[in-house]
Amino acid sequence: MESLNPNSETVDEVLKIVNDIKNGNIKPIYFLMGEEPYYIDRLSDYIDQNLLSEEEKGFNQTILYGRDVSIEEVISTCKRYPMMAERQVVIVREAQDLSKTIDKIESYAENPMPTTVLVICYKYKTLDKRKKVSKLLEKNGLVYESKKLYDNQVGEWIKRVLSGKGFTIEPKASAMLVEFLGTDLSKINNELEKLQIVLPKGSTISAKHIEENIGFSKDYNVFELRKALGERNQLKAYQIAQYFAENPKDNPMVVTTSLVFGFFLQLLQYHGLKDKNPKNVASVLKVNPYFLKDYDVALRNYPMKKVSQIVATLREIDVKSKGVGANALSQHDLLKEMLVRIFL
Repeated sequence: MESLNPNSETVDEVLKIVNDIKNGNIKPIYFLMGEEPYYIDRLSDYIDQNLLSEEEKGFNQTILYGRDVSIEEVISTCKRYPMMAERQVVIVREAQDLSKTIDKIESYAENPMPTTVLVICYKYKTLDKRKKVSKLLEKNGLVYESKKLYDNQVGEWIKRVLSGKGFTIEPKASAMLVEFLGTDLSKINNELEKLQIVLPKGSTISAKHIEENIGFSKDYNVFELRKALGERNQLKAYQIAQYFAENPKDNPMVVTTSLVFGFFLQLLQYHGLKDKNPKNVASVLKVNPYFLKDYDVALRNYPMKKVSQIVATLREIDVKSKGVGANALSQHDLLKEMLVRIFL
């Protein structure tokens, strides 16, 4: 489980579960739930790969899918006895498809089979902790909630995952991954694994590596557009807008507007801060301190009143990009309108 190396609180909890399993402290039920599927997958994969030997798996490991089974069938499977093994493992993947009837697991949670390890992967949802079923699962098994990371936490997560594998990453490269993949840790991890295959151990991953191996342009992306806007570099901003217009599938207008809007909203917050100490600014704006210089430049270039006008403008552009009252406008025209009104 070397790759489980991100945010300290989350990782401590996950590693404790793994270490308990390694030490033989195995629960009869693992109810893995929450908005972030990455850790649910990692934990269920660990149990899948490590609780039974390959010889034992043939008769004693069952993988079920929520869309294909009922709770009654899950319980029936769990009540079987293992064959020529100490235990059987039953993994229910995509168990969120059973959300309407999940409370029925209560009868089994009250008295689980000691020779069965049941793993329920309940993604994107959580149980009501006040309900009896939740209390029984916590009492007789283990309930783990995998929480979504905030945008400003993902960069640190990337850094820690790579550090555990012997790699480092430049802040810009990390920001590019977050800009294009959001907070989906599974997607980010897949791309990081690709980079670890093509780059020698000990490498520092750069924006150029991201461009060459993942396909995001290091010069023509929303990250660079926001920087150009902050610097009032009209030539660069229009060049990026032209690239976006020519590659609309890779640069959807709705996403572009949203990320530019977020930048100016942060700038509005920055203007309103009494304490402009870099540490406080980075904390309040939820940005990597490395990028504060970009915000400082933008702060000088755009007075508070102008930023307020830009935020209002971007709300209008966002509505138009979704086809409300502006069906005839192309992405190119919308981008041009956005830049003209920002640079006015």
